[in-house]
Amino acid sequence: MYVDVIIWDDENEPHITGPGEVTTEDVEEVIHRHPGSHDDPDDYSASTGLPLIFGDTSTGKHIVVVFEDLSDDDLIIIRPKTAYPVKEYGD
Repeated sequence: MYVDVIIWDDENEPHITGPGEVTTEDVEEVIHRHPGSHDDPDDYSASTGLPLIFGDTSTGKHIVVVFEDLSDDDLIIIRPKTAYPVKEYGD
């Protein structure tokens, strides 16, 4: 998906990378390689209602990325909230 800005901050980066299974590079790769657009996610989180996408990294990880869409009229802005490995899409 085309994205102008991916926001990383002191809250979301440690939350995602802390367990050591997913890197910021993994998340960015899945976001950029996703065939849909920021307003066309694969699904929505059952617990938060936030949009999510599934994707594969170049290293073979299957991950899900849950994100906030903070886009405005000028920029497509994504702030990842969490990301984690999945065995198969939808797991």
